[in-house]
Amino acid sequence: MAKKRKIPDDELEGTALLKETARRIRLAKTFWKQHRNRACRNERQRALSLYERLTKEQKDQIPQELRVWLRYRSEKYFGDHRTKPGSGRK
Repeated sequence: MAKKRKIPDDELEGTALLKETARRIRLAKTFWKQHRNRACRNERQRALSLYERLTKEQKDQIPQELRVWLRYRSEKYFGDHRTKPGSGRK
């Protein structure tokens, strides 16, 4: 069976962009539940960059639970006001 070709994030558009955004938010949320903060932070950044490319109508198609987690809950823990990872250790 041939491998599927992965489309780079910057080439995604339409429904593919919408599905990939929702998938990345779910993945970040899963990492969050597993206490894998570094992986969660990386996936959240990727999801956020895709989310910002969506139109208003497309953003409304993403489940509200995922949108709330991406914008508010994760911002509380990963926002700019938080200490950066590894900066407190010596």
